Amino acid sequence: MNKKYILLLYAFIASQLINGQEYSSYKSKIDTSFISSYLGYEKNISITLPEDWQKNSKKEYPLIIIFDRQNKRSHNHIINTIDYLTVNNQMPLSIVISIESDRFKRINEARSPISDKNGKSDLTEKYLFQELIPYAESKLRASKFRILIGHSWYGHFTTSMFSENNSELNAVISLDPFFKQNNVSLTDSITKLSLSKLKYHKYYRYAIGKDYPDDIINIKDVQKENLNQKLNINGKVFPIAFHNAVPGLGIGEALYDIFEYWSIQQLQFFKQTNKRVDIFSQLEQNILNHYGSNLNFSLATLNGKASGLYYEKEYVKAIKVWEKSLEQYPHFSESYLYIIDAKQQLEMDTSLIEKKFKESLSLSSYYSESEKKELLSELKK
Repeated sequence: MNKKYILLLYAFIASQLINGQEYSSYKSKIDTSFISSYLGYEKNISITLPEDWQKNSKKEYPLIIIFDRQNKRSHNHIINTIDYLTVNNQMPLSIVISIESDRFKRINEARSPISDKNGKSDLTEKYLFQELIPYAESKLRASKFRILIGHSWYGHFTTSMFSENNSELNAVISLDPFFKQNNVSLTDSITKLSLSKLKYHKYYRYAIGKDYPDDIINIKDVQKENLNQKLNINGKVFPIAFHNAVPGLGIGEALYDIFEYWSIQQLQFFKQTNKRVDIFSQLEQNILNHYGSNLNFSLATLNGKASGLYYEKEYVKAIKVWEKSLEQYPHFSESYLYIIDAKQQLEMDTSLIEKKFKESLSLSSYYSESEKKELLSELKK
């Protein structure tokens, strides 16, 4: 990747100089571009960062890459669905990168050179895994948990990436993809993948409309024949849905399915009938064993659990949960105030926690200046 464009892109992110769609759990998206040394031309992208992301933090986030940013209706719907599921605690905060494709280059970017001499999917693959993802890891602190989302031709491309680069991906969502091209059968590739030994669970989710009845039959056959318990293949068929309607119909359930196991683990922790705090480590390990990556519980889950324990006068347990919350959300400085309150109930010294609160607040970009003043006044109270 051209160093000039890396620096320019990082400057955009650091300053967050962008006006756009407002989200509940995410910052406004950042539109920028850089030249791919593999494709040989400029690629426009958008970066949507979690609301608690800030440059002086070491916290990592799952990475979601969406193709076809230029299709504004479907792209905006996907982003808003991610935001909706995140704010409702059905998926973790993630870094979202959306890639635009020029309409004259798009098909060749996604098409294999085995299928057509003009196909450049091998170069797009290098752009993805050797330029974009390393950038997201080094500059944005994306974790190794990765999801690709593609529609139509890019549904075809993301499906091929799932079979060819499975160790590098956790999940793929292919919306009305093409499974077969000249000399290429992606359903055969997925069948071969089902015979391999997988260390962690991998998710392939599809949504298919009325335009590709043969593909529906083919993927259903693959699904039935799959006996690999760690290869999770499933999807939805919309028998009368047009091609461009499929992304909006399929994206919500696909994302929910991928993160359902994560949701179950945090629900086990949140249940107010369960006063055990020590199960957190086991649930965290369950997630790691399942996905192969750490996925933080939502802030609402941790804060809700701690608050429930506090009101039941389980102050020591509440403090432990708020401390865990600060490990995962270090810039949510209010957790220090809650710990101070709980320690006061136990008649414990709070001077060290007060100092940590002030340090956290001074470094946090999560709050506006007026909000910081309000929190400092809360400390005085």
